[in-house]
Amino acid sequence: MDEETRYEAVSSRDARFDGEFFFGVRTTGIYCRPSCPAVTPRRKNVTFFPTAAAAQGHGFRACRRCRPDAVPGSAAWDVRADVVGRAMRMIGDGVVDREGVPGLAGRLGYSARQVQRQLTAELGAGPIALARAQRAHTARLLLQTTGLPITEIAFASGFASVRQFNDTIRRIYARTPSELRTESGTGAGPRTGPSTGPGTGARTALAAGVPLRLAHRGPYAAREVFDLLAAEVLPHVEEVLGTPGARTYRRTLRLPYGTGVASVDEAAAGPWLEARIHLTDLRDLTTAVQRLRRLFDLDADPYAVAERLGAGPALADRVAARPGVRSPGAADPEEFALRTLLGPEEAARLVLTHGTALDTACGSLTHLFPEPAALTGHPFAGPLATALTTGALRLDAGADRDEAEQALRAVPGMTAARAALVRMRALGDPDAAPAGSPVDGPGAEAWRPWRSYALRYLEAVPASSA
Repeated sequence: MDEETRYEAVSSRDARFDGEFFFGVRTTGIYCRPSCPAVTPRRKNVTFFPTAAAAQGHGFRACRRCRPDAVPGSAAWDVRADVVGRAMRMIGDGVVDREGVPGLAGRLGYSARQVQRQLTAELGAGPIALARAQRAHTARLLLQTTGLPITEIAFASGFASVRQFNDTIRRIYARTPSELRTESGTGAGPRTGPSTGPGTGARTALAAGVPLRLAHRGPYAAREVFDLLAAEVLPHVEEVLGTPGARTYRRTLRLPYGTGVASVDEAAAGPWLEARIHLTDLRDLTTAVQRLRRLFDLDADPYAVAERLGAGPALADRVAARPGVRSPGAADPEEFALRTLLGPEEAARLVLTHGTALDTACGSLTHLFPEPAALTGHPFAGPLATALTTGALRLDAGADRDEAEQALRAVPGMTAARAALVRMRALGDPDAAPAGSPVDGPGAEAWRPWRSYALRYLEAVPASSA
């Protein structure tokens, strides 16, 4: 998009571009999402930015009305397989917070200077600034949805010090953390009571869970997503409660600092999914949110998908009948790969024999799926588990998809079709084409780069509904 097209999107308050770019208003020092309901500024006063971090780096503060930090992420990071796309997926997963820029660069196979240069050139911000913007969003979420003491929020959201936390919040939101907390009408759920001693607030928040609104772009066909998740439920690790249209998906999560239990509701009251996450360590909040976003494919661009898939006669009626069909990912890529290879019955057996039991059961959720290291001696899954344990096969957020699929195909029992399915779900490839599927062949070239979505439309939307 050129700048005039972007300004037209701002003038028409086009929500399709929320998260795809941001704009700053020089006369106010505020940056917004394209759909901001405020009066459209004059073109001469507007500057466009590819990321919120870039706007913040130029001294702009987040708009109080449209909350640009809460928009869905750009769908480009799922489509792109280059260094920038992989880096953005890893930053979203919290790699910079845990391992620093050297850790990010090492995972990408580049020097820290090369990563800094490429991200700054294309996104207007380096990895530290991008991670800082993400930390600030997590901090705002905790401030406005929990009763955690501010000091605990600072470290839970990834800041190295309270001073750094206070300075960042003031710079991005033009308010102190206390002022941000007392702001009315912005919380996503009830607040817990005040802390009565060191760590008490954290324990209260952990018990109550953190309420979330997981924003998505455009229409969202929740029924198809929940149908798929319900069909794949792995006992003791996952469950789906309720009836179609009012279901809740719940699952256990293995996270960098601890464990979690997440629940997501099917019914929607706005352009988001209601969720709640219970964590043993609040430092895992950002990572847990990003993994739910990938599982539910919340950063997709349904408008771009519909434009391409709806252009031909094969899918036009299905796309029109069910707008917003998603291509769900996986909350734990290594778990998904092992489950794909093992099959549902053996996977369920291994949960009880090799999985880690939760300290406290949560309904029928009692276990985490076994870590790959626990399955290296399995007669069938052993080679895959060994490859995941040694790092010979990487399925993390920044993995190279082509290299991962090649490594998967070398695993005994991992057929080409299974490897492509892992690529589609565990690695979030929007253009995967499992061998032998309806999207595998020359006739499906017109559906690129959205063949994963074409497959979901063919499998999830009955021809009769079209």
